[in-house]
Amino acid sequence: MIFDQSDKPITPASDPFYRVLSRYFSLSEENRLTISDLERRRLTLRPTDNLVDRPARDRRAFVLLKGWTITYKILHDGSRQLLDCHVPGDILGFHCTQIQISDRFIEPLTEVEVAEFSIVDLMSAMNEGNGLSHALSWFLARDHAILVEHLINNGRRGALERVSHFFLELGVRMGQAGQSDPHDFPLPLTQYLLADMLGLSAIHVNRTLRDLRERELLIHRNGRVVILNAPRLSELCGFDPGYLMPAPRAILR
Repeated sequence: MIFDQSDKPITPASDPFYRVLSRYFSLSEENRLTISDLERRRLTLRPTDNLVDRPARDRRAFVLLKGWTITYKILHDGSRQLLDCHVPGDILGFHCTQIQISDRFIEPLTEVEVAEFSIVDLMSAMNEGNGLSHALSWFLARDHAILVEHLINNGRRGALERVSHFFLELGVRMGQAGQSDPHDFPLPLTQYLLADMLGLSAIHVNRTLRDLRERELLIHRNGRVVILNAPRLSELCGFDPGYLMPAPRAILR
């Protein structure tokens, strides 16, 4: 784990978190400086490192700036359930700071760079009553909406719908953060991790990916997802990206 104190200016081009917020909200120079202060303490972590229950211990959370992480829960029998995989621009560990003990683990999938910030500082920024407070409130609400969709995915959708919905969602999130084309993006999840995420067996995931490829809807190969026909894929799984977008009344321009 490597620590760094950064004085780099925050701009939409250089910061995925700022880019997501500024896509929908008009942020002032004061807002930019506030985000820059929040992200001043940088950490670089390898896949062998972990952010296990650290937010619960010292009430600090993180913004993912580069790389991918996963969040998961360990059950009483030692088995694991993946809850989400995080892309640049995501906030990590916020929910864990609001309860007595951390109820989930955060682990890098790749080498990652995160900005560590104090929850006290984040809440102070949200209490400023300006565009940034609206933007941060929406961002945290979006996190909750994503978990709800994952719950529905694993509880009610079939294998084709689960895989399709998950890939379409990741594409939108990558596009929002300016990391890639929403229809062509990297995905460092193995089929075993993907199976864990979607509540399927690895064999079932493999068959489902082959089925989607033969239907000429998407290709998942060599750590990359290419969505070939987004309208048909969205129709197949009932994907509506509205849960990833702010309500019109919340957008401040």
